[in-house]
Amino acid sequence: MAMNVTGALRKALSHLEREKAGIDRQIRAVQTALAALAGRQSPAPPGLRSRPTPQRRRMSAVARRKIGLRMKAYWAKRRAASAKGQAKGAQKVE
Repeated sequence: MAMNVTGALRKALSHLEREKAGIDRQIRAVQTALAALAGRQSPAPPGLRSRPTPQRRRMSAVARRKIGLRMKAYWAKRRAASAKGQAKGAQKVE
């Protein structure tokens, strides 16, 4: 009484795969119901969930102060150049 082992394993595998597909459908239905109760749309599938955002670098107070001083000097220089340019333009018009 030799039994076809390969055929039996394939049959068992297909049966388990059908059960797995049914369980997956039930899991998705429960997730959707929970999301609806929480007031959201259906949750993203596990493979499509976004990655956590990386930590942002923090700037020290000293670095912020240095940058602030540099920018003040930059804009003061720009205003001076702009005022100088306007003064030259006013002389040409007269």
